[in-house]
Amino acid sequence: MILTGPEIAAQVKGGAIQIAPYDEQRLQPNSYDFHLGERIGWYTDEVLDCARENPFEVHTIPSEGMVLEPDRIYLASTRERIGSDYYVPIIRARSSIARLGLFVHCTADLIDIGSYGQLTLQLHAVQGVRIYPGLLIGQVTFWVPLGDIVLYDGKYQGSDGPQPSLVHRDLEAR
Repeated sequence: MILTGPEIAAQVKGGAIQIAPYDEQRLQPNSYDFHLGERIGWYTDEVLDCARENPFEVHTIPSEGMVLEPDRIYLASTRERIGSDYYVPIIRARSSIARLGLFVHCTADLIDIGSYGQLTLQLHAVQGVRIYPGLLIGQVTFWVPLGDIVLYDGKYQGSDGPQPSLVHRDLEAR
């Protein structure tokens, strides 16, 4: 079951959903619009390796914007810190952004229950597209879980800014 916009507002007010900064003007019928943060990063190697940490650099998105090129993955973060111990957040592009051919999450749209922080967006442009810090880029929906709740306590908890892949830690733990 998905929460409606008014129910998202009620759950934020009651503390069951955390969105900071929060602006009630960003509520939609069954979602909340979020902003692109100020930082963006990308991998510097041409081939990425799941068994090791990949070189990654983070930059500030200039106020005049920056063009995302096709055939590259960019990692950026939301301006907002989002999370809940009671609902499962799922992120999507706003339809206006999707109509420009910009994917805001290539495959990882589910945010684990109990995860808190700035969300890392996996940006991929079908063709060159200029983005700006603070752009209303996506929306988050909140879903009611069924069954026992086990809160997230993983490697990306408390994220601040874009977070590169830590998949190599999974291989090291075997």
